Amino acid sequence: MNNEHAHSYYAATAKSLAPYPTLAEDLFADVCVIGAGFTGINTAIELAQRGLSVIVLEARRVGWGASGRNGGQLIRGIGHDVAGFARHVGQDGVRYLERAGIESVQVVANRVHEHQIDCDLRWGFCELANTSAQFTALKAEHENLGESGYAHETRLVGPGQIRQQVVDCGVYAGGLIDMGSGHLHPLNLVLGEARLAQSLGVQIFEQSPVLELIHGSTVQIRCAGGTVRAGSLVLACNAHLDKLEPKLSGKVLPAGSYIIATEPLTEDVASRLIPQNLALCDQKVGLDYYRLSADRRLLFGGACHYSGRDPADITAYMRPQMLKVFPQLAQVRIDYQWGGKIGISANRFPQVGRLSQHPNVFYAQGYSGHGLNVTHWCAKLLAEVIHNGHSQGFDVFGAVPHMTFPGGPMLRSPLLALGMFWYRLRELLG
Repeated sequence: MNNEHAHSYYAATAKSLAPYPTLAEDLFADVCVIGAGFTGINTAIELAQRGLSVIVLEARRVGWGASGRNGGQLIRGIGHDVAGFARHVGQDGVRYLERAGIESVQVVANRVHEHQIDCDLRWGFCELANTSAQFTALKAEHENLGESGYAHETRLVGPGQIRQQVVDCGVYAGGLIDMGSGHLHPLNLVLGEARLAQSLGVQIFEQSPVLELIHGSTVQIRCAGGTVRAGSLVLACNAHLDKLEPKLSGKVLPAGSYIIATEPLTEDVASRLIPQNLALCDQKVGLDYYRLSADRRLLFGGACHYSGRDPADITAYMRPQMLKVFPQLAQVRIDYQWGGKIGISANRFPQVGRLSQHPNVFYAQGYSGHGLNVTHWCAKLLAEVIHNGHSQGFDVFGAVPHMTFPGGPMLRSPLLALGMFWYRLRELLG
């Protein structure tokens, strides 16, 4: 596995990929964070802003994983119908989670604007209905947003207006536009946040994989070049936790998701393709998500893959999916192809908590494809509980139980792949 960034559109257009040093001495900090993606970097920022000393250890490069490879869609919500967790968190907890799903988007926006992070932030998103039943559900969602006092413009677009107003494609039964969600360049965001963290005194070390954790009132985190001793530890590895903490890694399934980027489109073609430059996502089991980049490329992603094996040729795998939506792009060149692992939880709800046997070890993971905003919110909760000793939001998230995927490391991916095949078959037959 390459320790450098994937050959993606994001890496090719990154503002700066200057490396951070590798850990080469023994150090001490109030908190050590393992993982330099959105969760780890933003937890470090939140802790440093509260006056704690922080060291971040990254096995590869800042933003190497899903944080620097994802679709760049900044969408409200936790990623699940949170009302279904009422029996665990109560109605007050449900209201908190609904509010968090909205306010977490603003956390990202505030960070971008306050610290002038150049990451192509653009507002506007449309959730697309593949069926009339899904469009009926979007109508109910639109009504609920209005009743809840959602502060941003939302509007329904029927099947007769989709091609003119949203996307030049005839396969959708309608959509719900949300101008309080949007899209951005995720790698430039996390790289900008890392520079912010460093300016606050956070020490970041790349190419420093953790070899061993020695638990105690002071945690020892051993790397090849040195050991970090810290009062608290944050595990922010998500789909790449592997064997570092098996009790947690068994609760997250690494699933592959893939993106292709076309050559730059003309302004006329791009404006016909996606007239309002919205981020778009459908509701199929193997969903499609896509948007235009700042230089008018179509970034088309999806085909979530649960087998644990990446396709040999991502373009050959993804291009047919793109052409189902945009057959008019049959002659357009594909300039970039890449994939990565996202962390899927069994209930599609993020996992935030601390290890019961080691109460100074905290974690957040399992964002299930909705991590751009939720990572930032969870980082705030982790900092609150580490700094203050308590956090209402941390307790609400922690009240939701999470199962371990059956089958162990060798079988859990094939078993889930079989289950997802069944859901896709039902979708095709239904």
